[in-house]
Amino acid sequence: MDSSGKHASGAVFSSLRDKLIAMVKPDRVRPALPADAVAGAEPNLIVEPGIESELAAVLKLLNEADLAVLPRGGGTKMRWGNPPSRADVILSTARLSDIMEHAWSDLTVTVMSGCTVRRLQQTLAKHGQRLALDPLVPDSATIGGILSTNDSGALRLRFGGLRDLIIGVTIALPDGTLASSGGKVVKNVAGYDLPKLVTGALGTLGVITRAVFRLHALPHNSRCFSIATARPGDTQSLVHSIQNSKLAQVALQSRFSDVDAPVTDVLFEGTTAGISAQESQLRVIAGKASLSEAETSVWSARQELWSFSDPETTALAKISILPAQLAPTVDTVVQTSAARKLHWKAVIHAHGIGWLRLEGHPAALQEGLSTLRDFIENRTGSLVRLDAPASMPALDAWGKPGDALPLMKEVKSRLDPKSTLNPGRFVGGI
Repeated sequence: MDSSGKHASGAVFSSLRDKLIAMVKPDRVRPALPADAVAGAEPNLIVEPGIESELAAVLKLLNEADLAVLPRGGGTKMRWGNPPSRADVILSTARLSDIMEHAWSDLTVTVMSGCTVRRLQQTLAKHGQRLALDPLVPDSATIGGILSTNDSGALRLRFGGLRDLIIGVTIALPDGTLASSGGKVVKNVAGYDLPKLVTGALGTLGVITRAVFRLHALPHNSRCFSIATARPGDTQSLVHSIQNSKLAQVALQSRFSDVDAPVTDVLFEGTTAGISAQESQLRVIAGKASLSEAETSVWSARQELWSFSDPETTALAKISILPAQLAPTVDTVVQTSAARKLHWKAVIHAHGIGWLRLEGHPAALQEGLSTLRDFIENRTGSLVRLDAPASMPALDAWGKPGDALPLMKEVKSRLDPKSTLNPGRFVGGI
């Protein structure tokens, strides 16, 4: 393997390319370009199978050739995780994009992993239904990609995360097996809850080819409100008051930055009368704080953290904290950023999952993220580095793996014994 992360010789890939072309159409096998690099590691080939059986057969061939395979959907989150220890072939699911079955009367949908979130939602909306989540970059993000990265959004407060919404999955294992579990079962793998197991596994256990989800009805009406507060402590008190009230908010998030005062956003869905009644109660809870009706665009605040001008001075992280740690965590961000002359923005949802952007010198970014990770991990939380400048000193993406690492490694060894899929990218170097 050379310094670029490539593993096999040119002769091996020349022979392999011929075999792959015999399995899939010639226009679905191409050399990788510089733009296909994953965290600095440059693969040699891109393969885009057209159906599940082709993908499984391709994966089996690559596994038998001892090559490293990097699954890719829309490519919107390929920088998440650690750099791969090897990168030979990108296995794309882009052509596996069909919506197989929308059982609208049963509130379920079966969809191929390469379908984009936006296309799925548009199809479901024709029957007044939705997959109740709001992931990043829905126009490009695919079903397989959001499952692999466990990316849901603010609606998780009301409808749960992806592990709550997924009821069935089919994955291609490195040995060529197509294994299914959960709803719409074709084949079960005894002992494993595959839908939950592969959600958030970053494609290290198998390549997701299709999924089955439970659905929810589209709301008849929705309104959002924003409440400004003076300090993080006031924000935490407000969020707790809303959470402990009889309000039925669908989403609840707080926005912070080094420039503006904190703002908390609340989303209600339902009948016009019901939302008006909840608005009245919310105004009582807000008290003297400034409350105003907001545009639905406030829920794109998490997405806007990825809108920055200079990737060489910007880092992004996902944090998970106890709701009671909201104010102490934000105060620590303030202090840490000020000490290292960093600019920052954050969006933190009421269930304790947040998103942080830091801007500054690469060395200061690494120091800031390390300091914040220590603070959060000491309070039973986590900080995951999602994106960072190439020149930033090395920082593991995941932090401390915890007591579950031996079990995670054992599952990996059972499903992917040769570490073919995304080697080194996940927790603990899995």
